[in-house]
Amino acid sequence: MIPNVFNFDFTEPIVFFWLCIVIFVIVIFRYFLLASIFHVYFYLWKPEKWQIRKLNKKQYPPKQFRKEMFWSLITSLIFSIIGAFSAVLWQKGFTAIYLDINAYPLIWFPISILLSMFIHETYYYWLHRWMHQPKIYKIVHYVHHESKITSAWTAFSFHPIEGILEALIMPAIVIFLPMHIYAIVIHLTIMTITAAINHLDIEIYPRNLFGNLLGKYMIGATHHSHHHKYYRYNYGLYFTFWDKLGKTESPNFTKEFEEREEM
Repeated sequence: MIPNVFNFDFTEPIVFFWLCIVIFVIVIFRYFLLASIFHVYFYLWKPEKWQIRKLNKKQYPPKQFRKEMFWSLITSLIFSIIGAFSAVLWQKGFTAIYLDINAYPLIWFPISILLSMFIHETYYYWLHRWMHQPKIYKIVHYVHHESKITSAWTAFSFHPIEGILEALIMPAIVIFLPMHIYAIVIHLTIMTITAAINHLDIEIYPRNLFGNLLGKYMIGATHHSHHHKYYRYNYGLYFTFWDKLGKTESPNFTKEFEEREEM
């Protein structure tokens, strides 16, 4: 049962402030929870099992995690403020968000998530390529690439301008794409989980047909590590299809991924 949030006027400054706080707590809790789970399991609890699938053998630089958490806190705050503005748009009737699960056929629920992810993927791919233009890179994207060896904590480590640019897509999507509120939550959770997987620096996709297909068509640690290593390849977010179509997939990716599958 979803509470009637329309009892509050989100345009009231004090209500908007507390809405930002609530969303911030949710976003930062989700980030720290998921990043902690990945880091603890793969690096602290089961390190001997996964070290053979570690992509970079060098140690993380001192204070890297602290810097990543700092930038991630700022990113989470930006996500929260834009999320609160999205709630205002929702309350004023400017979005296609719905609360009644029966408002659309149930099959639309998963379809809307996939469509939203496709739109997000397309937006991010071209935004990411643009951010690698030399003049833009120095202003916007350099913070993320300060993590030469990525970690689960790198997932939200962005310059504030990049954080804003990345956050704007979800409000744009829900203005025209009907999505249940829980479908939005699932999409955002998938985003956080996949970001942690992509930056983990350990290839976690299993050594079987299922893992091979996942690793080649969904972005994992091997695929994204080539982006941080070579800069001019592998710009995708969830899937590899735009890199394949745009001819920006690293020529060494498939070979390295298949070699790691044999380990």
